[in-house]
Amino acid sequence: MSASATLTRPTTKAVEHFDVIIVGAGISGVGGAYHLSKQRPNDSYVVLEAQENFGGTWLTHKYPGIRSDSDLYTFGYRFKPWTGTPIATAAEILTYMNEVIEENDLGSHIRYGHTITSASWSSRENLWTLEAVRSDTGETVRFTTGFLWMCQGYYRHGKGYTPEWEGMADYKGKIVHPQTWPEDLDYKGKKVVVIGSGATAATLAPAIAGDCAHVTVLQRSPTYFIPGRNANELADTLRQLEIDETWIHEIVRRKILFDQAAFTRRSLEEPETVKAELLAGVRAFLPEDQVVKHFTPTYRPWRQRIAFIPDGDLFQGIRAGKASVVTGEIERFTETGILLKSGETLEADIVVTATGFDLNVLGDIDFAIDGQPLDFSKTVTYRGMMFTGVPNLVWVFGYFRASWTLRADLIGDFVARLLGHMEKKGVKKVMVALRPQDQDMALQPWIDPENFNPGYLMRGMHLLPKSGDKAEWRHTQDYWAEKDEIPAIDLDDAAFVYEGAPARASGSTSTKSPADRAAAPA
Repeated sequence: MSASATLTRPTTKAVEHFDVIIVGAGISGVGGAYHLSKQRPNDSYVVLEAQENFGGTWLTHKYPGIRSDSDLYTFGYRFKPWTGTPIATAAEILTYMNEVIEENDLGSHIRYGHTITSASWSSRENLWTLEAVRSDTGETVRFTTGFLWMCQGYYRHGKGYTPEWEGMADYKGKIVHPQTWPEDLDYKGKKVVVIGSGATAATLAPAIAGDCAHVTVLQRSPTYFIPGRNANELADTLRQLEIDETWIHEIVRRKILFDQAAFTRRSLEEPETVKAELLAGVRAFLPEDQVVKHFTPTYRPWRQRIAFIPDGDLFQGIRAGKASVVTGEIERFTETGILLKSGETLEADIVVTATGFDLNVLGDIDFAIDGQPLDFSKTVTYRGMMFTGVPNLVWVFGYFRASWTLRADLIGDFVARLLGHMEKKGVKKVMVALRPQDQDMALQPWIDPENFNPGYLMRGMHLLPKSGDKAEWRHTQDYWAEKDEIPAIDLDDAAFVYEGAPARASGSTSTKSPADRAAAPA
Protein backbone atom coordinates (compact mmCIF):
# COMPACT_ATOMS: atom_id res chain seq x y z
CA MET A 1 0.00 0.00 0.00
CA SER A 2 1.31 3.45 -0.87
CA ALA A 3 2.11 6.04 1.75
CA SER A 4 -0.56 8.35 0.40
CA ALA A 5 -3.18 5.60 0.69
CA THR A 6 -2.14 5.02 4.27
CA LEU A 7 -2.49 8.71 5.11
CA THR A 8 -5.99 9.05 3.64
CA ARG A 9 -7.46 5.97 5.31
CA PRO A 10 -10.24 7.00 7.78
CA THR A 11 -9.26 6.53 11.39
CA THR A 12 -11.36 5.42 14.34
CA LYS A 13 -11.17 7.28 17.63
CA ALA A 14 -11.80 5.87 21.10
CA VAL A 15 -15.41 5.04 21.90
CA GLU A 16 -17.46 7.73 23.67
CA HIS A 17 -20.33 6.69 25.91
CA PHE A 18 -23.57 8.56 26.65
CA ASP A 19 -26.65 7.54 28.60
CA VAL A 20 -28.82 8.63 25.66
CA ILE A 21 -28.05 9.36 22.02
CA ILE A 22 -30.51 11.47 20.05
CA VAL A 23 -30.30 11.04 16.29
CA GLY A 24 -31.11 14.21 14.36
CA ALA A 25 -31.15 17.93 15.21
CA GLY A 26 -34.37 18.84 13.45
CA ILE A 27 -37.58 19.92 15.16
CA SER A 28 -37.88 16.54 16.94
CA GLY A 29 -34.25 16.19 18.00
CA VAL A 30 -33.95 19.72 19.40
CA GLY A 31 -37.22 19.17 21.27
CA GLY A 32 -35.96 15.83 22.57
CA ALA A 33 -32.76 17.45 23.83
CA TYR A 34 -34.82 20.07 25.67
CA HIS A 35 -37.06 17.49 27.35
CA LEU A 36 -34.10 15.33 28.32
CA SER A 37 -32.17 18.26 29.76
CA LYS A 38 -35.18 19.41 31.82
CA GLN A 39 -36.65 16.07 32.88
CA ARG A 40 -33.45 13.96 33.14
CA PRO A 41 -30.77 16.53 34.02
CA ASN A 42 -28.35 13.90 35.34
CA ASP A 43 -28.34 11.83 32.13
CA SER A 44 -25.46 12.38 29.74
CA TYR A 45 -26.53 12.74 26.12
CA VAL A 46 -25.40 13.78 22.67
CA VAL A 47 -27.32 14.76 19.54
CA LEU A 48 -25.77 13.40 16.33
CA GLU A 49 -26.71 15.34 13.20
CA ALA A 50 -25.61 14.48 9.66
CA GLN A 51 -26.05 18.00 8.29
CA GLU A 52 -23.86 21.00 8.98
CA ASN A 53 -26.41 22.69 11.23
CA PHE A 54 -29.69 22.22 13.06
CA GLY A 55 -33.08 22.50 11.42
CA GLY A 56 -33.73 19.28 9.52
CA THR A 57 -36.21 19.91 6.73
CA TRP A 58 -35.99 23.69 7.28
CA LEU A 59 -32.27 23.55 6.59
CA THR A 60 -32.44 21.06 3.71
CA HIS A 61 -35.06 22.89 1.65
CA LYS A 62 -33.92 26.20 0.18
CA TYR A 63 -36.39 26.73 -2.64
CA PRO A 64 -38.03 30.17 -2.96
CA GLY A 65 -40.91 30.83 -0.61
CA ILE A 66 -40.41 27.79 1.64
CA ARG A 67 -42.79 28.02 4.57
CA SER A 68 -44.67 25.85 7.01
CA ASP A 69 -47.99 24.30 6.08
CA SER A 70 -48.89 23.95 9.76
CA ASP A 71 -49.57 26.87 12.10
CA LEU A 72 -46.64 27.62 14.40
CA TYR A 73 -48.82 27.76 17.49
CA THR A 74 -49.08 23.97 17.24
CA PHE A 75 -45.97 23.26 15.15
CA GLY A 76 -43.95 25.24 17.65
CA TYR A 77 -43.00 23.60 20.92
CA ARG A 78 -45.45 23.70 23.79
CA PHE A 79 -42.72 25.18 26.02
CA LYS A 80 -41.64 28.02 23.72
CA PRO A 81 -44.26 30.66 22.81
CA TRP A 82 -44.61 31.55 19.14
CA THR A 83 -45.06 35.26 18.55
CA GLY A 84 -45.05 35.57 14.76
CA THR A 85 -47.60 34.91 12.02
CA PRO A 86 -49.23 31.44 12.07
CA ILE A 87 -47.60 30.34 8.80
CA ALA A 88 -43.87 30.97 9.02
CA THR A 89 -40.94 30.99 6.63
CA ALA A 90 -38.07 28.53 7.00
CA ALA A 91 -35.84 31.38 8.19
CA GLU A 92 -38.32 32.29 10.93
CA ILE A 93 -38.56 28.66 12.07
CA LEU A 94 -34.76 28.34 12.17
CA THR A 95 -34.55 31.54 14.25
CA TYR A 96 -37.12 30.10 16.65
CA MET A 97 -35.20 26.80 16.95
CA ASN A 98 -31.94 28.68 17.48
CA GLU A 99 -33.53 30.54 20.39
CA VAL A 100 -34.55 27.21 21.95
CA ILE A 101 -30.99 25.92 21.58
CA GLU A 102 -29.35 29.05 23.00
CA GLU A 103 -31.82 29.64 25.83
CA ASN A 104 -31.43 26.07 27.09
CA ASP A 105 -27.70 25.53 26.42
CA LEU A 106 -28.38 22.66 24.03
CA GLY A 107 -25.68 23.57 21.52
CA SER A 108 -22.87 21.98 23.51
CA HIS A 109 -24.64 18.63 23.19
CA ILE A 110 -25.00 18.68 19.38
CA ARG A 111 -22.38 17.16 17.04
CA TYR A 112 -22.89 18.27 13.46
CA GLY A 113 -21.56 16.50 10.37
CA HIS A 114 -21.93 13.02 11.90
CA THR A 115 -23.57 10.53 9.53
CA ILE A 116 -24.45 7.34 11.38
CA THR A 117 -23.76 4.24 9.30
CA SER A 118 -24.52 1.43 11.74
CA ALA A 119 -26.17 0.74 15.08
CA SER A 120 -25.63 -2.59 16.82
CA TRP A 121 -27.26 -3.79 20.02
CA SER A 122 -25.48 -6.15 22.40
CA SER A 123 -27.65 -8.00 24.91
CA ARG A 124 -24.54 -9.04 26.80
CA GLU A 125 -23.60 -5.41 27.46
CA ASN A 126 -27.11 -3.88 27.15
CA LEU A 127 -25.65 -1.22 24.91
CA TRP A 128 -26.05 0.21 21.45
CA THR A 129 -22.80 0.80 19.54
CA LEU A 130 -23.00 3.42 16.80
CA GLU A 131 -20.51 4.12 14.06
CA ALA A 132 -20.59 7.50 12.33
CA VAL A 133 -18.51 9.23 9.68
CA ARG A 134 -17.47 12.83 10.29
CA SER A 135 -17.93 15.03 7.24
CA ASP A 136 -15.10 17.39 8.20
CA THR A 137 -12.36 14.79 8.63
CA GLY A 138 -13.72 11.64 6.97
CA GLU A 139 -12.86 9.64 10.07
CA THR A 140 -15.11 6.99 11.59
CA VAL A 141 -16.11 7.63 15.20
CA ARG A 142 -17.84 5.26 17.60
CA PHE A 143 -20.30 5.83 20.39
CA THR A 144 -22.06 3.61 22.88
CA THR A 145 -25.32 4.35 24.60
CA GLY A 146 -27.90 2.69 26.79
CA PHE A 147 -30.80 4.30 24.93
CA LEU A 148 -31.34 5.38 21.32
CA TRP A 149 -33.83 8.14 20.54
CA MET A 150 -34.47 8.35 16.79
CA CYS A 151 -35.48 11.88 15.74
CA GLN A 152 -34.11 11.81 12.20
CA GLY A 153 -37.39 12.25 10.34
CA TYR A 154 -38.72 9.95 7.66
CA TYR A 155 -37.30 10.98 4.29
CA ARG A 156 -33.91 11.11 2.60
CA HIS A 157 -32.45 14.60 2.80
CA GLY A 158 -29.85 14.14 0.08
CA LYS A 159 -32.21 13.68 -2.86
CA GLY A 160 -35.93 14.10 -3.55
CA TYR A 161 -38.22 11.78 -5.48
CA THR A 162 -38.52 12.37 -9.22
CA PRO A 163 -40.36 9.81 -11.38
CA GLU A 164 -38.70 8.57 -14.56
CA TRP A 165 -40.56 9.91 -17.59
CA GLU A 166 -39.79 9.01 -21.17
CA GLY A 167 -37.76 11.62 -22.98
CA MET A 168 -36.20 13.28 -19.95
CA ALA A 169 -32.75 12.82 -21.49
CA ASP A 170 -33.91 14.67 -24.61
CA TYR A 171 -35.11 17.75 -22.71
CA LYS A 172 -32.81 20.73 -23.33
CA GLY A 173 -33.89 22.78 -20.33
CA LYS A 174 -33.16 22.30 -16.64
CA ILE A 175 -34.90 19.77 -14.37
CA VAL A 176 -34.81 20.78 -10.70
CA HIS A 177 -36.18 19.16 -7.55
CA PRO A 178 -37.14 21.62 -4.77
CA GLN A 179 -35.21 19.55 -2.22
CA THR A 180 -31.94 20.25 -4.06
CA TRP A 181 -32.70 23.74 -5.37
CA PRO A 182 -29.55 25.29 -6.94
CA GLU A 183 -28.63 28.60 -5.35
CA ASP A 184 -27.66 30.02 -8.74
CA LEU A 185 -30.80 28.96 -10.62
CA ASP A 186 -31.89 31.87 -12.82
CA TYR A 187 -35.62 31.70 -13.46
CA LYS A 188 -36.18 35.38 -14.26
CA GLY A 189 -38.06 35.81 -17.50
CA LYS A 190 -38.23 32.02 -17.96
CA LYS A 191 -41.16 29.71 -18.61
CA VAL A 192 -41.37 27.34 -15.64
CA VAL A 193 -43.48 24.20 -15.20
CA VAL A 194 -43.89 22.95 -11.63
CA ILE A 195 -45.00 19.32 -11.53
CA GLY A 196 -47.03 18.55 -8.42
CA SER A 197 -50.11 19.62 -6.53
CA GLY A 198 -49.05 19.56 -2.88
CA ALA A 199 -47.82 22.17 -0.44
CA THR A 200 -44.43 22.54 -2.13
CA ALA A 201 -45.90 23.38 -5.54
CA ALA A 202 -48.46 25.69 -3.94
CA THR A 203 -45.68 27.51 -2.09
CA LEU A 204 -43.11 27.66 -4.87
CA ALA A 205 -45.34 28.82 -7.72
CA PRO A 206 -46.51 32.13 -6.21
CA ALA A 207 -43.03 32.80 -4.82
CA ILE A 208 -41.42 32.84 -8.28
CA ALA A 209 -44.38 33.92 -10.42
CA GLY A 210 -43.53 37.61 -10.22
CA ASP A 211 -40.08 37.03 -11.75
CA CYS A 212 -40.91 34.36 -14.33
CA ALA A 213 -42.38 34.83 -17.78
CA HIS A 214 -45.04 32.39 -16.62
CA VAL A 215 -45.42 29.55 -14.10
CA THR A 216 -47.56 26.52 -14.89
CA VAL A 217 -48.51 24.11 -12.12
CA LEU A 218 -48.97 20.70 -13.74
CA GLN A 219 -50.95 18.28 -11.61
CA ARG A 220 -52.13 14.76 -12.30
CA SER A 221 -55.22 15.36 -10.18
CA PRO A 222 -56.57 18.18 -7.96
CA THR A 223 -55.96 18.51 -4.26
CA TYR A 224 -57.59 20.47 -1.43
CA PHE A 225 -56.35 23.82 -0.14
CA ILE A 226 -57.43 26.19 2.60
CA PRO A 227 -56.92 29.86 1.72
CA GLY A 228 -57.04 32.43 4.49
CA ARG A 229 -55.36 35.36 6.22
CA ASN A 230 -51.95 34.61 7.64
CA ALA A 231 -53.01 35.92 11.03
CA ASN A 232 -54.73 34.65 14.14
CA GLU A 233 -57.44 37.02 15.34
CA LEU A 234 -57.57 35.51 18.81
CA ALA A 235 -53.81 35.98 19.27
CA ASP A 236 -54.00 39.55 17.99
CA THR A 237 -56.86 40.35 20.37
CA LEU A 238 -55.05 38.87 23.36
CA ARG A 239 -51.96 40.91 22.50
CA GLN A 240 -54.06 44.06 22.40
CA LEU A 241 -55.19 43.16 25.92
CA GLU A 242 -51.50 42.84 26.88
CA ILE A 243 -51.82 39.20 27.90
CA ASP A 244 -48.52 37.43 28.56
CA GLU A 245 -47.17 35.59 25.49
CA THR A 246 -46.98 32.31 27.40
CA TRP A 247 -50.71 32.48 28.04
CA ILE A 248 -51.41 33.58 24.47
CA HIS A 249 -49.44 30.61 23.12
CA GLU A 250 -51.35 28.13 25.26
CA ILE A 251 -54.80 29.63 24.70
CA VAL A 252 -54.39 29.95 20.91
CA ARG A 253 -52.83 26.51 20.71
CA ARG A 254 -55.82 24.95 22.49
CA LYS A 255 -58.31 26.82 20.32
CA ILE A 256 -56.60 25.72 17.11
CA LEU A 257 -56.46 22.10 18.28
CA PHE A 258 -60.13 22.25 19.28
CA ASP A 259 -61.05 23.53 15.82
CA GLN A 260 -58.83 20.97 14.09
CA ALA A 261 -60.45 18.13 16.03
CA ALA A 262 -63.87 19.27 14.85
CA PHE A 263 -62.65 19.62 11.26
CA THR A 264 -61.12 16.12 11.27
CA ARG A 265 -64.29 14.60 12.70
CA ARG A 266 -66.48 16.42 10.19
CA SER A 267 -64.23 15.31 7.32
CA LEU A 268 -65.06 11.73 8.22
CA GLU A 269 -68.70 12.16 9.19
CA GLU A 270 -69.88 14.76 6.66
CA PRO A 271 -67.27 14.82 3.89
CA GLU A 272 -69.51 16.38 1.24
CA THR A 273 -70.29 19.36 3.47
CA VAL A 274 -66.62 19.88 4.28
CA LYS A 275 -65.72 19.52 0.61
CA ALA A 276 -68.24 22.24 -0.29
CA GLU A 277 -66.77 24.55 2.35
CA LEU A 278 -63.22 24.01 1.08
CA LEU A 279 -64.21 24.66 -2.52
CA ALA A 280 -66.06 27.81 -1.47
CA GLY A 281 -62.72 29.16 -0.23
CA VAL A 282 -61.22 28.68 -3.70
CA ARG A 283 -64.30 30.17 -5.40
CA ALA A 284 -63.62 33.39 -3.52
CA PHE A 285 -60.59 33.83 -5.82
CA LEU A 286 -61.23 31.88 -9.03
CA PRO A 287 -64.09 31.39 -11.51
CA GLU A 288 -66.28 28.31 -11.37
CA ASP A 289 -64.83 26.60 -14.44
CA GLN A 290 -61.31 26.64 -12.94
CA VAL A 291 -62.56 25.46 -9.56
CA VAL A 292 -64.40 22.51 -11.13
CA LYS A 293 -61.57 21.52 -13.47
CA HIS A 294 -58.47 22.08 -11.36
CA PHE A 295 -59.44 22.33 -7.67
CA THR A 296 -62.16 19.71 -7.11
CA PRO A 297 -60.56 16.48 -5.89
CA THR A 298 -62.23 13.10 -6.31
CA TYR A 299 -61.29 11.91 -2.81
CA ARG A 300 -62.83 12.96 0.48
CA PRO A 301 -61.09 15.64 2.55
CA TRP A 302 -58.12 14.60 4.73
CA ARG A 303 -57.12 11.47 2.84
CA GLN A 304 -54.08 13.58 2.02
CA ARG A 305 -52.63 16.55 3.84
CA ILE A 306 -54.38 19.88 3.20
CA ALA A 307 -52.10 22.86 2.68
CA PHE A 308 -52.95 26.34 3.94
CA ILE A 309 -52.55 29.08 1.32
CA PRO A 310 -51.72 32.37 3.11
CA ASP A 311 -53.86 35.17 1.74
CA GLY A 312 -54.71 32.91 -1.22
CA ASP A 313 -51.40 33.84 -2.88
CA LEU A 314 -51.46 30.90 -5.30
CA PHE A 315 -54.95 31.78 -6.46
CA GLN A 316 -54.11 35.46 -6.71
CA GLY A 317 -51.22 34.60 -9.03
CA ILE A 318 -53.55 32.55 -11.23
CA ARG A 319 -56.14 35.32 -11.31
CA ALA A 320 -53.48 37.86 -12.27
CA GLY A 321 -52.32 35.68 -15.18
CA LYS A 322 -48.79 35.14 -13.81
CA ALA A 323 -49.53 31.49 -13.05
CA SER A 324 -51.85 28.80 -14.33
CA VAL A 325 -52.85 25.25 -13.51
CA VAL A 326 -53.04 22.35 -15.95
CA THR A 327 -54.55 19.02 -14.95
CA GLY A 328 -53.36 16.05 -16.95
CA GLU A 329 -50.93 13.15 -17.21
CA ILE A 330 -47.48 13.31 -18.75
CA GLU A 331 -46.92 11.35 -21.96
CA ARG A 332 -43.25 12.26 -22.29
CA PHE A 333 -40.70 15.04 -22.16
CA THR A 334 -39.73 16.76 -25.40
CA GLU A 335 -36.70 18.88 -26.21
CA THR A 336 -38.59 22.03 -25.28
CA GLY A 337 -41.05 20.92 -22.61
CA ILE A 338 -43.67 18.32 -21.74
CA LEU A 339 -46.19 16.51 -23.93
CA LEU A 340 -49.38 15.50 -22.11
CA LYS A 341 -51.48 12.45 -22.88
CA SER A 342 -54.21 14.87 -23.96
CA GLY A 343 -51.95 16.06 -26.77
CA GLU A 344 -51.31 19.44 -25.16
CA THR A 345 -47.69 20.62 -25.03
CA LEU A 346 -46.27 22.74 -22.21
CA GLU A 347 -43.20 24.76 -23.20
CA ALA A 348 -40.68 25.13 -20.39
CA ASP A 349 -37.20 26.50 -19.87
CA ILE A 350 -37.18 24.95 -16.38
CA VAL A 351 -39.14 21.99 -15.03
CA VAL A 352 -39.46 21.72 -11.26
CA THR A 353 -40.39 18.26 -10.01
CA ALA A 354 -42.29 18.98 -6.79
CA THR A 355 -43.13 15.28 -6.74
CA GLY A 356 -42.32 14.41 -3.15
CA PHE A 357 -39.48 12.59 -1.46
CA ASP A 358 -38.10 9.13 -0.80
CA LEU A 359 -39.14 7.70 2.54
CA ASN A 360 -36.51 6.07 4.69
CA VAL A 361 -36.82 4.03 7.83
CA LEU A 362 -34.78 5.14 10.82
CA GLY A 363 -32.21 7.04 8.81
CA ASP A 364 -31.16 4.22 6.45
CA ILE A 365 -28.86 3.05 9.22
CA ASP A 366 -27.71 -0.59 9.23
CA PHE A 367 -29.27 -1.93 12.43
CA ALA A 368 -28.35 -5.24 14.05
CA ILE A 369 -29.49 -7.01 17.21
CA ASP A 370 -26.87 -9.34 18.70
CA GLY A 371 -25.16 -9.66 15.35
CA GLN A 372 -28.35 -10.31 13.34
CA PRO A 373 -29.45 -7.69 10.76
CA LEU A 374 -32.68 -6.00 11.77
CA ASP A 375 -35.53 -5.71 9.26
CA PHE A 376 -37.98 -3.19 10.70
CA SER A 377 -40.71 -4.33 8.31
CA LYS A 378 -40.78 -7.63 10.21
CA THR A 379 -41.54 -5.93 13.50
CA VAL A 380 -44.83 -4.68 14.94
CA THR A 381 -45.00 -1.13 16.21
CA TYR A 382 -46.07 -0.11 19.70
CA ARG A 383 -48.00 3.14 19.23
CA GLY A 384 -45.77 4.09 16.30
CA MET A 385 -42.76 4.71 18.54
CA MET A 386 -41.33 1.34 19.69
CA PHE A 387 -40.95 -1.97 17.87
CA THR A 388 -41.23 -5.60 18.92
CA GLY A 389 -37.86 -7.13 19.67
CA VAL A 390 -35.93 -3.86 19.39
CA PRO A 391 -34.46 -2.90 22.79
CA ASN A 392 -34.02 0.59 24.23
CA LEU A 393 -35.14 2.49 21.15
CA VAL A 394 -37.90 5.05 20.54
CA TRP A 395 -38.73 6.71 17.20
CA VAL A 396 -40.48 10.05 16.76
CA PHE A 397 -42.93 9.87 13.85
CA GLY A 398 -45.39 12.73 13.97
CA TYR A 399 -48.92 13.38 12.75
CA PHE A 400 -50.28 13.88 9.26
CA ARG A 401 -53.47 15.71 10.26
CA ALA A 402 -51.94 17.70 13.08
CA SER A 403 -48.56 19.30 13.64
CA TRP A 404 -45.58 16.97 13.86
CA THR A 405 -44.23 18.65 16.98
CA LEU A 406 -47.31 17.82 19.03
CA ARG A 407 -46.22 14.18 19.03
CA ALA A 408 -42.56 15.04 19.52
CA ASP A 409 -43.50 16.76 22.78
CA LEU A 410 -45.64 13.80 23.89
CA ILE A 411 -42.87 11.32 23.13
CA GLY A 412 -40.36 13.54 24.95
CA ASP A 413 -42.40 13.09 28.10
CA PHE A 414 -42.76 9.36 27.44
CA VAL A 415 -39.01 8.79 26.98
CA ALA A 416 -38.20 10.67 30.20
CA ARG A 417 -40.81 8.67 32.09
CA LEU A 418 -39.62 5.36 30.61
CA LEU A 419 -36.00 6.09 31.55
CA GLY A 420 -37.10 6.99 35.06
CA HIS A 421 -39.14 3.79 35.32
CA MET A 422 -36.17 1.68 34.21
CA GLU A 423 -33.98 3.42 36.78
CA LYS A 424 -36.53 2.77 39.52
CA LYS A 425 -36.77 -0.92 38.56
CA GLY A 426 -33.00 -1.24 38.37
CA VAL A 427 -33.02 -2.57 34.80
CA LYS A 428 -30.94 -1.73 31.77
CA LYS A 429 -33.09 -3.10 28.99
CA VAL A 430 -36.68 -2.68 27.82
CA MET A 431 -38.46 -3.75 24.68
CA VAL A 432 -42.03 -4.30 23.63
CA ALA A 433 -43.55 -7.69 22.84
CA LEU A 434 -46.95 -8.97 21.85
CA ARG A 435 -48.97 -10.09 24.87
CA PRO A 436 -50.90 -13.37 25.05
CA GLN A 437 -54.07 -11.58 23.96
CA ASP A 438 -52.21 -10.13 20.95
CA GLN A 439 -50.77 -13.36 19.53
CA ASP A 440 -53.55 -13.91 16.98
CA MET A 441 -53.99 -10.22 16.20
CA ALA A 442 -54.38 -9.42 12.50
CA LEU A 443 -51.43 -7.41 11.22
CA GLN A 444 -51.87 -4.46 8.91
CA PRO A 445 -49.74 -1.82 7.14
CA TRP A 446 -48.13 0.99 9.15
CA ILE A 447 -50.94 3.37 8.12
CA ASP A 448 -54.33 2.37 6.72
CA PRO A 449 -54.13 3.47 3.04
CA GLU A 450 -57.89 3.90 2.96
CA ASN A 451 -57.54 6.56 5.62
CA PHE A 452 -54.38 8.37 4.49
CA ASN A 453 -52.50 7.69 1.26
CA PRO A 454 -49.91 10.23 0.08
CA GLY A 455 -47.59 8.96 -2.65
CA TYR A 456 -44.39 8.84 -0.59
CA LEU A 457 -46.11 6.65 2.00
CA MET A 458 -47.56 4.30 -0.59
CA ARG A 459 -44.15 3.91 -2.28
CA GLY A 460 -42.41 3.06 0.99
CA MET A 461 -45.08 1.25 3.01
CA HIS A 462 -43.33 -2.12 2.55
CA LEU A 463 -40.31 -0.76 4.45
CA LEU A 464 -42.24 0.24 7.54
CA PRO A 465 -43.16 -1.84 10.60
CA LYS A 466 -46.55 -3.53 10.75
CA SER A 467 -49.42 -2.41 12.94
CA GLY A 468 -52.16 -4.33 14.71
CA ASP A 469 -55.88 -3.88 15.16
CA LYS A 470 -55.56 -2.54 18.72
CA ALA A 471 -54.66 1.03 19.67
CA GLU A 472 -51.50 -0.09 21.46
CA TRP A 473 -50.13 -1.61 18.27
CA ARG A 474 -50.92 1.23 15.87
CA HIS A 475 -49.83 4.75 15.09
CA THR A 476 -53.41 6.00 15.26
CA GLN A 477 -52.56 9.48 13.95
CA ASP A 478 -55.06 10.75 16.52
CA TYR A 479 -53.44 13.47 18.61
CA TRP A 480 -56.69 14.21 20.41
CA ALA A 481 -56.76 10.67 21.83
CA GLU A 482 -52.99 10.31 22.29
CA LYS A 483 -52.62 13.51 24.32
CA ASP A 484 -54.41 11.60 27.09
CA GLU A 485 -53.39 8.02 26.25
CA ILE A 486 -49.60 8.39 25.99
CA PRO A 487 -49.16 10.08 29.41
CA ALA A 488 -51.36 7.33 30.91
CA ILE A 489 -49.41 4.37 29.43
CA ASP A 490 -48.91 1.68 32.10
CA LEU A 491 -45.19 1.00 31.89
CA ASP A 492 -45.72 -2.25 33.79
CA ASP A 493 -48.16 -3.54 31.18
CA ALA A 494 -47.18 -6.95 29.79
CA ALA A 495 -46.36 -5.26 26.47
CA PHE A 496 -43.14 -4.00 28.13
CA VAL A 497 -40.46 -6.61 28.76
CA TYR A 498 -37.68 -5.55 31.12
CA GLU A 499 -34.35 -7.27 31.49
CA GLY A 500 -33.95 -8.36 35.10
CA ALA A 501 -37.46 -7.24 36.06
CA PRO A 502 -39.26 -9.20 38.82
CA ALA A 503 -41.23 -12.20 37.60
CA ARG A 504 -44.86 -11.43 36.79
CA ALA A 505 -47.81 -13.29 38.19
CA SER A 506 -48.56 -16.64 36.53
CA GLY A 507 -50.47 -16.23 33.28
CA SER A 508 -49.82 -12.50 32.98
CA THR A 509 -47.27 -12.82 30.18
CA SER A 510 -46.82 -14.92 27.09
CA THR A 511 -45.14 -18.30 27.45
CA LYS A 512 -43.00 -17.37 24.46
CA SER A 513 -39.59 -15.83 24.99
CA PRO A 514 -39.17 -12.13 24.19
CA ALA A 515 -37.25 -13.10 21.05
CA ASP A 516 -40.06 -15.39 19.92
CA ARG A 517 -42.65 -12.72 20.54
CA ALA A 518 -40.57 -10.17 18.66
CA ALA A 519 -40.65 -12.34 15.57
CA ALA A 520 -44.33 -11.73 14.95
CA PRO A 521 -45.51 -12.82 11.50
CA ALA A 522 -45.27 -9.99 9.00
